[in-house]
Amino acid sequence: MSINDRAHDAEARFGHEQELRFRVEARRNKLLGLWAADKLGKSGAEADAYAAALVQLDLGAGGSEDVYQRVRADFDAAAVAQSEHQIRRHMEEFLTEAQQQVAAS
Repeated sequence: MSINDRAHDAEARFGHEQELRFRVEARRNKLLGLWAADKLGKSGAEADAYAAALVQLDLGAGGSEDVYQRVRADFDAAAVAQSEHQIRRHMEEFLTEAQQQVAAS
């Protein structure tokens, strides 16, 4: 295998890993959004729209921190009792669940 072949393989692996990471984070944000929507009293299409908004929000420069800040602000505005630790713990749990779901698909 030549150096060019190895470089091409490395680039392909990197691209694949980035795609998987994107899919996992998007799935995590959807799961988080559905959980948060339930806490906020949203259901059906309204819950789906909230989850989709979190997925879109993660595409910005702030990434996961923007997602956390949005959920925190929405919970505060609606007087939903969830601590920073609880929200971040759910983010971690949903990340693990998302990794399993993406791996299974």
